[in-house]
Amino acid sequence: MTQKRLPILDIWVDPIGMAEVLERVSLFVEQGERAHVIYASNPEKNFSVPKNPHLYRCFQDADLLIPDGVGMVVAARILYGVNIERVTGCDLMQNICVLAAAKGYKIFLYGAKEEVSKQAAEMLRERYPGIQIAGRANGYIPPGRMDELVASINESGAQILFVALGSPAQENWVASYKNRLAHVRLCQGIGGTLDVVAGTVKRAPDLFRRLGLEWLYRLIEDPSRWHRQRILPIFVWRVVWAKIKSLLAGGRKRV
Repeated sequence: MTQKRLPILDIWVDPIGMAEVLERVSLFVEQGERAHVIYASNPEKNFSVPKNPHLYRCFQDADLLIPDGVGMVVAARILYGVNIERVTGCDLMQNICVLAAAKGYKIFLYGAKEEVSKQAAEMLRERYPGIQIAGRANGYIPPGRMDELVASINESGAQILFVALGSPAQENWVASYKNRLAHVRLCQGIGGTLDVVAGTVKRAPDLFRRLGLEWLYRLIEDPSRWHRQRILPIFVWRVVWAKIKSLLAGGRKRV
């Protein structure tokens, strides 16, 4: 049974594992009457989301906020004493593809460069026999052609839409158009996952992923990311300080 959504500093995370997420995806597709939304919750989002009121509302309204970053797993343990499973957006997307191939769900890919989108669709068909990629569109469609894109998604009959525009563009797009999607029952914001699927971006080796050190691998591969990764120690300190304040407040109440 899904536990209550946990506040982690300025955003939230759902304490839900991969198996339960996939169960929910099946329910969304087979019994849902609208487009349900899944976003990734991680330390970076804890800094960016609260600064953007529209993005903040998008996260509030999401059906699932998966614990994408190891920082959220650690924070849940420190703040609430609960152990939650890390569910990365990349892993979830590919597990949904396995599920879709088995159950006959149709998928639409939206985002990334044209060559990446094309290669990702080919790789998904190769990896998951029987998968139905009902359509795709690159992420460079001009605003004036969004009606055409929505019509294309609807005509495809896709029940699952992967939106790979990066944040906050993908959240803004989903918020703007989800109510116009006739058949889509699941929208997942997947950031740069299509680049990983297509092979244009190398994912961290299994050992790094198992240890929750993908961020370190990415930093080693691309040292220019240091300015993004420096938020991790700040995030940890804020979590620890929030726990200390909670303990001090509890102590004062007992006195």
